[in-house]
Amino acid sequence: MLHHVSLEIPPSELERSAAFWTALGFERVPAPPEIAGYITWFEREGTQIHLVEVAEPMVPDVGHPAIVAPDFEAAVARLEGAGYEVERRREMWGKPRAKTTAPGGHVVELMAAPPPSA
Repeated sequence: MLHHVSLEIPPSELERSAAFWTALGFERVPAPPEIAGYITWFEREGTQIHLVEVAEPMVPDVGHPAIVAPDFEAAVARLEGAGYEVERRREMWGKPRAKTTAPGGHVVELMAAPPPSA
């Protein structure tokens, strides 16, 4: 089980990032006090996104988190309603997929369902 992914963001994007991850069903949870000054945690169903505030964030060109959104159409609508461009991609495993860009520049894949287990 993957517990979390850490994404670097500029401090100026923290609140927009919080709204983005909340729109995808993640809830802000407390980070440990010793790191809470520069990292913000979000959690949904045991998986966490850690937003690390840095002056010069590293954003990969290709690597990205993929989020399963069981309420896929509602999640897309929330993001589009908040002004994010959501690009629908070809379906895989018979389910819709899309991609968008989170505040700070990270590409995020949205999936209606995960692939079947190997």
